[in-house]
Amino acid sequence: MNPESLDPSGSANGPVRQPPVAKLLLALYLILFVVCAIKPAYRDVWVAENAPIVLLVGILIWIARHQRLSAGAWVWAFFLPALHTIGGHYTFEHVPFGFVSDLFGFERNHFDRMAHFTVGFLAYPLAELTLKRRWIQQPVVGYLFPLFAIMALAGAYELFEWQYAVMGDPDAGAFVLGSQGDVWDAQKDILADTLGALLALAGFAWSARRHGWRFAPRGTA
Repeated sequence: MNPESLDPSGSANGPVRQPPVAKLLLALYLILFVVCAIKPAYRDVWVAENAPIVLLVGILIWIARHQRLSAGAWVWAFFLPALHTIGGHYTFEHVPFGFVSDLFGFERNHFDRMAHFTVGFLAYPLAELTLKRRWIQQPVVGYLFPLFAIMALAGAYELFEWQYAVMGDPDAGAFVLGSQGDVWDAQKDILADTLGALLALAGFAWSARRHGWRFAPRGTA
């Protein structure tokens, strides 16, 4: 086991240093954010879609100041802000994704499903964070907690979409809701989030085995 990889501060001396890829991905997100902020399809939709993502990126930056995470964790965490920022620019229903729909014969634009799938990718950095901070001791809980956290986040976001659609401008609300006429859209979105989390946790399990990480009480060597 690499002791430094499990150090709560992420660094024995001085400030926490993240892998170089963390700064690169942050720079890419900021560039994408600026580009997608220019003449979005609907400004109010852009604001509604980007507000939670900006909050998420802020939380990730805060975490980066206190805990070193692996390059893999930052890569997994990058997908959601990137895809959601693109979706906010076009509205998810109108993202240029027709080639995929044509390829598989889909009747709707599934870019939003792909974005929801990447919500689950946050389970990887969450699992790594709880392991390195020694917040969780039992392996079963260590894997179930990120999974259930993603499922709870998925449900909460569907409630946010519902309230925005009810209380906001009807057209903007419909674009944020993004159901595209599917009465089971919310349930399918939550399923996509959950499947993404399961994939991310499988990736985390592989990385944990490769690096010798394990859930254990604080002070355990």
